[in-house]
Amino acid sequence: MAGITDAPLRRMAARFGAGMVVSEMVAGDALLRGHAETVVRAEGAGLDFHAIQLAGNEPAAMAEAARLVEAAGAGLIDINMGCPAKRVTTGLAGSALLRDLDLATRIIAAVVGAVSVPVTLKTRLGWDGTAMVAPELARRAEDIGVRLVTIHGRTRCQFYTGHADWEAIRAVSDAVSIPVIANGDLVRAEDAPAMLAASGAAGVMIGRGAQGRPWFPGQVAARLAHGTLPADPDLATQRDVLLELYEGWLGHYGRDLGARTARKHIGWALEAAAVSAGRPGEDARRWRSRLLVLDDPTGVKAGIREAFDDLSWRYAA
Repeated sequence: MAGITDAPLRRMAARFGAGMVVSEMVAGDALLRGHAETVVRAEGAGLDFHAIQLAGNEPAAMAEAARLVEAAGAGLIDINMGCPAKRVTTGLAGSALLRDLDLATRIIAAVVGAVSVPVTLKTRLGWDGTAMVAPELARRAEDIGVRLVTIHGRTRCQFYTGHADWEAIRAVSDAVSIPVIANGDLVRAEDAPAMLAASGAAGVMIGRGAQGRPWFPGQVAARLAHGTLPADPDLATQRDVLLELYEGWLGHYGRDLGARTARKHIGWALEAAAVSAGRPGEDARRWRSRLLVLDDPTGVKAGIREAFDDLSWRYAA
C-alpha cells in the first residue's frame, strides 16, 4: 500500500476504530540514504503507537534501518516479504524473498536482533502455486522471535487476480503458535467471521478494502468484537472526512505533491459515497472526471462539496 496508507489516512482510520494501523511500505536502503519521499513515508502519524513496515534484501541494511526507525519512535517493525510489484521483486525484495528462504531468514534474524520492539512479518502463500512456502517461512520466523505473521491469500504470481484463498492460510495457522493474521479481499464487514473461520487466523488485515473508506476497518473490528455492524457515515460526514484528509495531504506532502497524491483518494471516496447514496457507477464517474483534472486546492475543495451536495440531493430524491 505504498503511496496510499500514509500518515493522514492512518490517523483517520484509527479515529474510526481500526485496531492497529501500519505504515506504507518503506524501503530500508532508501531510508538510510535519506531519500526525501521515503523519509516522509516513515514518519509517524501522530498516534500513540507507530508501526512501520520495512522492505529490503540486505540483512545489515535492514537491521540499520530498523534501529533508525526504532530510535525515531516506532513501537513495532513489520518486515514486508509480500509485495508483488515488479520494481520491488526485481530488486530481490518483497515477495521475491519467497524464492530464497535462507536470505529471508537472515534478514528476519538481523532485524529481530537489532531492535527491542516487536517484529512482525507480512508475506504471501508463496511465489507461485508450485512452491507454497509460507508455512516454512512462518516457522523459521517464529523460531527467530517474530511475534506475528500476516499472510495474503495469494501467491506472488497471482498479483491481485482471482480471489484470495482464505482456506490456504490455515496451513500457516496450523504451522505456528504465534498469531496469524489473514489478508486479502476483505471488502464487506459481514465476511470477516467467514475469513477467520476459513483461515484459522487470529485476526484480519485490511488494505485495498479501506480505499475511500477509512471507517471500514473500524466497522470490521466492531463486527468481530461485538457482532454489530455500524452503518457507513452519512454523506455529510463522508464529505467532511474527505475535506479533512485533503488538507492533511497538502500539509503532509506540500501543496503540489499533496494535490497529486489526493487524486486517487478522491476518486475512491466518490465511489464509496455513490454506493452509500445508492447510486454507484455513473454519478461517481461523472464527478471523478470533473475533479481529478483540477490542480487548484480551492477548486478541488469546492468541487468536493458540490459533488457531495449532488449525491445527497439525488439520494433524498
